[in-house]
Amino acid sequence: MFALWDGFTDYLHTFLFGIYPYICAGVFFIGSLIRFDRDQYTWRSGSSQLLRARQFRWGSNLFHLGILFIFFGHLVGLLTPHSLYEHFITVQQKQMLAIAAGGVAGAICFVGLTLLLHRRLFDERIRRTSTAIDIAILALLWVQLSLGIITLPFSIGHRDGGMMLQLSAWAQHIVTFRGGAAEYVRGADFVFQLHMVMGMTLFLLTPFSRLVHIFSAPVWYLGRNWQIVRRRGGATTRPGPVAAPHARAAE
Repeated sequence: MFALWDGFTDYLHTFLFGIYPYICAGVFFIGSLIRFDRDQYTWRSGSSQLLRARQFRWGSNLFHLGILFIFFGHLVGLLTPHSLYEHFITVQQKQMLAIAAGGVAGAICFVGLTLLLHRRLFDERIRRTSTAIDIAILALLWVQLSLGIITLPFSIGHRDGGMMLQLSAWAQHIVTFRGGAAEYVRGADFVFQLHMVMGMTLFLLTPFSRLVHIFSAPVWYLGRNWQIVRRRGGATTRPGPVAAPHARAAE
């Protein structure tokens, strides 16, 4: 009986951390491409700002500021090989930097996301314009962010950086299609493993939700030319020559 249970848990661990990441990545990329090709009208964030602007503005700004820092922090922290930074910063210093920066960004993001979830659930007008997947995604993001904050005390308990190196090795093995990735997180604390599975599940659900708008972030706005609507002195520009009134009459 115990042998069967051990075999099942081994298989489940291998599936969740060795196979499931590729399922999520495949659905994320292929599903997003199919949706963009077949249903572009739904490719939007579906903002509800007009229904409750002030809380939305605070919540959205705090959430996006925090989540962008967290996302790129995870991306750089997990995928940067140890050999590239070992001459500049120790593993222990990198661990404490990640805890401090991640804690601040997590707190900012948590406040913003809580505001967004509150208005989505408790404002009747906004709730009526929301779909089930809208509420589910916000709730999952809130749970995932809470799990990330809960991992902070566990990370402090691993100040030697050993766990961070294991998680980095897992991520680097996954993205480079190397086998045995699941073994690197076999001894990780359960809260880390749950946080990882939840994160992968969010990627899995992205093509079916408004999260696809991450691909359409208007970053190019930062570098585009100014759109001149009115020049100083009240003069305006017109796209082409304008015929004089008498010319029109002659015609």
